[in-house]
Amino acid sequence: MTPAAFTLVDADYGADLEHLRAVRETVFVQEQRVPLALEWDEQDPQARHVLALNSDGQPIGTGRLTGDGRIGRMAVLAAWRGRGVGSALLLHLVELARAKGMACVELHAQVSAIDFYAGHGFHAWGEPFDEAGIQHRHMRQVLAAQGSSSPRPDA
Repeated sequence: MTPAAFTLVDADYGADLEHLRAVRETVFVQEQRVPLALEWDEQDPQARHVLALNSDGQPIGTGRLTGDGRIGRMAVLAAWRGRGVGSALLLHLVELARAKGMACVELHAQVSAIDFYAGHGFHAWGEPFDEAGIQHRHMRQVLAAQGSSSPRPDA
């Protein structure tokens, strides 16, 4: 099978809001029935957003990194799932965190996605909890300091 043709771009929240909405509202609001009022929050304007675009420049996936090291709002359109888009988005967000000098990144994983995140070096902790009517778990990945091959001992 030929690899899927897509590119990642660092998004500008204001300029790319319609692209972000096209993915997040399709996945979270329409598919998963998350209330629209819960999908968008005060962290969105300040977060670093990444978009995956198909070869025609149309949005097919997105994710964000907040200033406190939380990865979230990871969403890939159904037709593009299982084609490496989510992995590419996640790896890019982790690299953004590493470049900012963050000691670790955390996320709230839907329980159905725990294996996906675990396969990318995240570890679950704590008990399952409800977020927007969907069961989640806390997950964390300790990042190696730049130029180091091992995690920082104080992380």
